[in-house]
Amino acid sequence: MQSYKPTDPNMTDLKRIFGTANPVALVTGSGAPRVGNRVARHLAMRGYRLVLHANASIEQAQATTQEFNDKYAGAIAISANLVDELAVSTMFANACKEFGRLDAVVNCAAIWESTSLEQVAAADVRRHFDVNTLGSFLCCQQAGLIMADQPTGGAIVNVGDWAIARPYADYSAYFASKGAIPAMTRSFAVELSRRNSRIRVSAVLPGPVMLPPDMPSAEKEAAIAGTLVKREGSPQHVADAVAFLLENDFVTGVCLPVDGGRSIYCPA
Repeated sequence: MQSYKPTDPNMTDLKRIFGTANPVALVTGSGAPRVGNRVARHLAMRGYRLVLHANASIEQAQATTQEFNDKYAGAIAISANLVDELAVSTMFANACKEFGRLDAVVNCAAIWESTSLEQVAAADVRRHFDVNTLGSFLCCQQAGLIMADQPTGGAIVNVGDWAIARPYADYSAYFASKGAIPAMTRSFAVELSRRNSRIRVSAVLPGPVMLPPDMPSAEKEAAIAGTLVKREGSPQHVADAVAFLLENDFVTGVCLPVDGGRSIYCPA
C-alpha cells in the first residue's frame, strides 16, 4: 500500500520539547533500506539533525547522510559494533562532539534469523541477545546518561516486536531476545527519570510492516489476514509512531503496538 505523507514539522513544538528548533537524533540500524532508514528519513523531514548508525551497511548510511546534508538540517554516519561497550561509548561521544547535544535515540538495529528449535545452538541465542538486547541496552545507557546532564533531557524509543505476545515457530532465539525489550524500556524509563524528569523512554512493537519480498504468497496473505485492518503496514507507520513517542512529552514507559490489530486478533 502507498505510504501516507508525514506531517509538516512544527519547529515551535520541537523547540518547546527539546530546547532547540533542530534537535539531534541518533538512529541505530539506519543504513540499509529498512525500517531504521525510514525512521531516520522521517525525522530528517521533521527538522532533526541525524546521526545514522550502521555496521555492515555503512556505505549506504553515508549515501543517506549526503542526501540529508543536501536537503535537510544536517547528518553524519557512524559505524559501530553495538555489542562492544567501547565502540558504543565512542559513537555517542562522536555524535555529541559533532552536534553538541543529543535529544533523541531510536534503537532499530536488530537481527532476525529463522532456525528450527532442533538446530538452535547457544551461539545463536547469544548472537541474538548481543545485537537485539545488549546493543539496545548499551545505547539506552549511554544516551540516557548524556541526556541526564542536559536541562532539556531527551527521548529514547526502542523497537521491539508485537509477536513476543504470540510467537510463531522457528524464531525461538529471536523472540527470546526481543521479549526483553518491553521490560528494558520500562526499567530505563524509571531509572533515567530519577536522574532527569525530562527523559522519556518508550517502545514501538511493529507488526507486518515490511514483509520479505521473497515471502511465499500464501504466507503473506496469512500475515495480512491476521490483522484487523486486512492490509500490510509500511515502515512509515512505524516512523510516525516513533515521532509521536519522541515528541509527546507526557508519554513515557509505554510499548505501542503498530500492527494493524494483530496482537489482539486471532483469526479463525
